[in-house]
Amino acid sequence: MKRILLTLLTTLSFWLTALGQQQPDSIRVTFRLHATTLPDSQRVYLSGSTSELGNWQPGQVALQHVGGQVWEKTLYLKEASVAYKFTLGSWETEATDAQGNPLPNFSLQLQGDTTVQHELKHWLKKEERKITGGITGTVIYHRNLTADSLKPRDLIVWLPPGYEKTSKRYPVLYMHDGQNVFDPATSSFGVDWRIDEIADSLIRSKQMDPAIIVGIYNTPDRMEEYVPGAKGRAYMDFVVNTVKPLIDQHYRTRPGAKHTLTGGSSAGGIMAFMLAWEYPQVFSKAICMSPAFKIMHIDYVKNVQAYTGKKKKLKLYIDNGGIDLEARLQPGIDEMLAALQQKGYREGKDYIWILDKEAQHNEAAWAKRIPKALKFMLGK
Repeated sequence: MKRILLTLLTTLSFWLTALGQQQPDSIRVTFRLHATTLPDSQRVYLSGSTSELGNWQPGQVALQHVGGQVWEKTLYLKEASVAYKFTLGSWETEATDAQGNPLPNFSLQLQGDTTVQHELKHWLKKEERKITGGITGTVIYHRNLTADSLKPRDLIVWLPPGYEKTSKRYPVLYMHDGQNVFDPATSSFGVDWRIDEIADSLIRSKQMDPAIIVGIYNTPDRMEEYVPGAKGRAYMDFVVNTVKPLIDQHYRTRPGAKHTLTGGSSAGGIMAFMLAWEYPQVFSKAICMSPAFKIMHIDYVKNVQAYTGKKKKLKLYIDNGGIDLEARLQPGIDEMLAALQQKGYREGKDYIWILDKEAQHNEAAWAKRIPKALKFMLGK
């Protein structure tokens, strides 16, 4: 009997391997692209919002040419809601509309195995990408910071107007996905948060206290570094024990927790919350835009619910949009808001919550909402 069972298990294992090892909780999706303007030899890639889709790395998930100007890729997705694009290997060669404008994200709400089909005719050429805008103010770069178990990354430090002319000390806001915050030329999709222009305007109009803003670049390990887990703990340690001491040493900061903030969006939004929640002696304020508090395997709500200590001295800005992935994030945000209220946090005093039902999950939407966050956290 044992020999028969072993044979059955071996056979089952073989067929699972042959079928691509689809797991019981995964959804089989075949992406089929008809690209009539591309030669058969062209490499075409998928890029999207999950690890299976490359975590928005534009040249990692290659489709296979199957003939007749058709490319395909079958993936087993663990998430029911995904966003994605097609590229020829970089964001300088992504799919566009007939006018040469990059297409918005495609999105899927999956209920079962399926095949999705697209027909695309237009592709961006490197020399055609139009980057509008630039950096307002003075920025300084710190290159290739390293830490154990983490890939090296850059920092970009924005100095408030008048920094060079005074001896004042300033609060510091640490932003995740730093390459997307100031500079459209380095932003993943050619659109940045415009936090430099916005902060400069708010400071000069005396609606916001002057502050230093630090952008911490992400790496290909972003989705592991920004969420609960071993990489997330290593990243938090890196921010607290490598990045912050470097900034405090090189710039005129106000290093206490009262004047130290952190912020981000999506996975960066939950990381901002985690840093403030787990290191309240370092960060007292967190900007959490479209935060992934509870979705798929991620659940940080339970950490807040399980906390039994005294109320932490935190000030939180939390927001979300209402379209596609934003709608999928909303139940987790609702649960987090309820958990915070149970722990004694009061809306309007300890935190504010903003919902923009027409907003999508992208840099342009976060740029639109960042003035409210900055005024709440650093307002006069």
